[in-house]
Amino acid sequence: MTVYHGDNPLKTYKIALGFSPEGHKRQVGDGKTPEGTYRIEFKNKNSQFHRSLKISYPSLTDARSAKQRGVRPGNDIMIHGLGKGFAFLGKIHFLKDWTRGCIAVTNQEIEEIYASTQPGTTVKIVP
Repeated sequence: MTVYHGDNPLKTYKIALGFSPEGHKRQVGDGKTPEGTYRIEFKNKNSQFHRSLKISYPSLTDARSAKQRGVRPGNDIMIHGLGKGFAFLGKIHFLKDWTRGCIAVTNQEIEEIYASTQPGTTVKIVP
């Protein structure tokens, strides 16, 4: 995952994705993580996963595509840290895709991302 400020990349992170990461997220429950360019919509400092940043999935394109197929696109896709019981995993957390479509980084990394971004920051998700 690369975090941008305007057109300038800030940093790239190794991430854990949804439990079925190949391909773009198309509907709720598919275990996929959205791919492409999104924005941070808001910040949650009291997340159950340490800190979290809500991304702008579904986009209008995502929502229209899901509607055409008669499914819900899903929502509440976050970039987040590790839950209290899993923080000890640190940098090895990404060896297995385990989220329900979110993007997970270490708690130290989410602290860094959280502090250096604001709503509106562009996030490009490339598995």
